[in-house]
Amino acid sequence: MQMENFAPIMFAGLVVVMLVGFPVAFSLAALGLASGFYAIEMGWFPVAFMSNLPISIFSILSNDLLLAIPFFTFMGTILEKCGLAEDMLDSMGQLFGPVRGGLGYSVIIVGFILGAITGTVAGQVIAMALISLPVMIRYGYNMRYATGVLAASGTITQLVPPSLVLVVLADQLGKPVGDMYKGAWGPSLIQIAMFALYTFALSRIKPDYLPGVPKEDRTINGWALWGKCLKGIIPSAVLIFTVLGSMGGLPFQDSALATPTEAGAMGVVGALILAAMHKRLNWALLWEAMHGTMRLTAMVVFILIGSRVFSQVFQGVDGAKWVEHLLTGLPGGQVGFLIVVNLFVFFLAFFLDFFEIAFIIVPMLAPVADKLGIDLIWFGVLLCVNLQTSFMHPPFGFALFYLRGIADTLFKDKRIPVAVKSSDIYMGSIPWVIMQILLVVVVIFVPQTVTAFLDKEVKVDIDKVVIEMPQDSAPAFNADTPASSADLDKSDKDAQDKIDDLFKK
Repeated sequence: MQMENFAPIMFAGLVVVMLVGFPVAFSLAALGLASGFYAIEMGWFPVAFMSNLPISIFSILSNDLLLAIPFFTFMGTILEKCGLAEDMLDSMGQLFGPVRGGLGYSVIIVGFILGAITGTVAGQVIAMALISLPVMIRYGYNMRYATGVLAASGTITQLVPPSLVLVVLADQLGKPVGDMYKGAWGPSLIQIAMFALYTFALSRIKPDYLPGVPKEDRTINGWALWGKCLKGIIPSAVLIFTVLGSMGGLPFQDSALATPTEAGAMGVVGALILAAMHKRLNWALLWEAMHGTMRLTAMVVFILIGSRVFSQVFQGVDGAKWVEHLLTGLPGGQVGFLIVVNLFVFFLAFFLDFFEIAFIIVPMLAPVADKLGIDLIWFGVLLCVNLQTSFMHPPFGFALFYLRGIADTLFKDKRIPVAVKSSDIYMGSIPWVIMQILLVVVVIFVPQTVTAFLDKEVKVDIDKVVIEMPQDSAPAFNADTPASSADLDKSDKDAQDKIDDLFKK
């Protein structure tokens, strides 16, 4: 077998081990090691190539940027448990409730706010479903709409800064996290607008699907209601602007005061303060948050190790050249590449977590995108928009699994009068997945949705660069015309005489 034929075999093996169902981190490491030993046996690279693997792994794990992951995870877990979601959903529900489709608007808005301060899909879907699903069913909302809006509003957290997906993609693409955050604001706002427009259109086409809440069921009105809403929104906004602003992650911001890791640490402090304000800060909350953070961080580290083992061997057998030749030969140039890549990532998301896709697939795609002249910030945000669909599309969307479990729990506890069918959950997700796919198309063909929020690139014309040398006050040295001693300092006269004598000889 020739080495150039081994790269596609390794890639096919990658697809197989990912579909087997065994933990991807260990499957990747095993495939990489087995392929590496085979390559050594075939004489494609020396044993020393594999002996450098521990050093390579250590250099990746010593990356300070990865410390932002446990910080943002811990911050999100604290906020998820401190009662912030309950307070905002209750106040927003009463504020928008009388409007047709008002409960849907409140779920969308709260989902966006929570996404900007928690960054965890599981906690967000569970918290909002526990509170809002019984209320929606009580007031006669269509079941498919109710389950769909809850799942979609929970997954928006993957796109809204400070998303963990954006942190990982920034690391893999070698770009600043702050720039990735700034680029994600445009698609995030467009996504929320699409959800709200769909809710508005459905409330007009099918008014019985999204009825308004009777005014007599409102327990609070007037300034008291507005005060309760602002009580939940203002502290959250302060935390968002503090964390994102400190790392240069707000639109049109051209400076940063802290690294992503330092910003995450500040976010943890802010989350603890918010939890204390809601009188939920206790040892049980801290222990649960630390336990969840430890599990997610350990998972990320093992996936990172496994993907590094595989990618180093894959690079050793010229796998990068094979991928580059395969993708650069696609018809349509940049657009053709983007369409094929997004279709590929979309179908991979049926089976893989976004961490696995980011650590395994993105390092293969990034060099090709860069060679095609694609802006990597735009490319990273585009992949993030695509990856959020992994939580929504049937049959393996994790948000749908979370919603399925919560619906069963609510029915067993008799908090909802009817059981929620799996068909309603899956069918209800389809319109929202279509909207997420439409957003992918919008970002591809209208890149300004991402680049408009980034700093303008300063272009320098090399041909017009003028280099000016400062004029020296001392006389220039000339071998043919010795410098006059009158023009020199007395301390330099002897040195000049010796130089003149040397040239005379």
